[in-house]
Amino acid sequence: MTVFYGYERPDGSVGVRNHLLVIAPVDCSFEPAKRIAEQVDDAVAITQHHGCGLNEMVVNTLVGIGCSPNVAGVLLVGLGCETLTSETLAESIAKTGKQVEILVCQRESGTLRTIEKGKQILQNMRQETASLKRSSFFLSELTLAIECGGSDATSGLAANPATGIAADMLIDEGGTVIFSEPQEMTGTQDLLAERAVNEQVGMAIREMVDREEQRMKAMGIDSRFITKGNIEGGLTTIEEKSLGAIRKGGTRPIQGVLENNWLRLDRPSHGGLWLQDGTERDISSVTHMVAAGSQVVVFTTGRGSTTGHAIAPVIKVTGNSETYTRMTDNMDINAGTILDGNESLLSVGERIFRTIVEVASGKNTKAEGLGYRDFDVFSRDRLAEHLLGFC
Repeated sequence: MTVFYGYERPDGSVGVRNHLLVIAPVDCSFEPAKRIAEQVDDAVAITQHHGCGLNEMVVNTLVGIGCSPNVAGVLLVGLGCETLTSETLAESIAKTGKQVEILVCQRESGTLRTIEKGKQILQNMRQETASLKRSSFFLSELTLAIECGGSDATSGLAANPATGIAADMLIDEGGTVIFSEPQEMTGTQDLLAERAVNEQVGMAIREMVDREEQRMKAMGIDSRFITKGNIEGGLTTIEEKSLGAIRKGGTRPIQGVLENNWLRLDRPSHGGLWLQDGTERDISSVTHMVAAGSQVVVFTTGRGSTTGHAIAPVIKVTGNSETYTRMTDNMDINAGTILDGNESLLSVGERIFRTIVEVASGKNTKAEGLGYRDFDVFSRDRLAEHLLGFC
């Protein structure tokens, strides 16, 4: 059995990074949260931009990020007059057993005192977490998120199928894989449903893609829409793109569809391949898969992407050797060697798998080396969902 080296948390989960997380529940308090995080090693600040009302979908995501095993401790920095309070998030995050502290700017007599006090809290947390050592764990403790963005014709021919091999290898070792983006499953729902572990899961897959198509139709967007960059990269229809996109999930049976709404943000209940009812927006999609428990991300891109993430390492794989050469400071793995005739699909898949294990054990990705900490919370429009009959 293959092992990786991670940090065991009080709730028994295993982190691959040891971040301190500063959460501003509302963007009104994000500036002091950022300034606190900037002063302490391995600390990162995040927020959301959906207002200060109690949006349960936003709450579920922020709680999921706070509960991530990649996070060793949490400091919540609120403003003081918001409905989405720090206490709302703290109660759920604290159930993991990790340290959770709260600061409220209006109670601390302004941002300067908040920043000074927050810095002291984080420094104390860092003293405690700095002594944590990595231990060996089986890959059954690892959950991988798979994303694609900035696709071109090489994505479906090289990067995605090679990543699919790595996904299969992880699942065969007892691990878990999540992939999302239902818009990019358009036209492939029957193929995916055939891989479902039972009829109920197959029906859930079809319904998820169906809903996404109805949303696009309601917005006046052709469900066959693809971006300008995709077209310039040699793709012609969303179905063509989707057939390539789903290959990043490998070939193993699909265990279920993870719901992502106002009622809940599901996490996988056991190992295997899972789909998430998420969004096609790259950074938001990654965020929601990490909130659902993923510790590591593989991101495939043909034309090139610079994306990283606030708390999860993002491994960039391109199927285009020209992109790898042009964007070498962003790309971790060149799967273009397959199309160049220099390497087999299996060989590249095995190379991606080994990189996943190495990154889970502490190796930095290119995005981490650059200090990229992308983060975005996605929320659906509740009125639109109601009018469409989805809630």
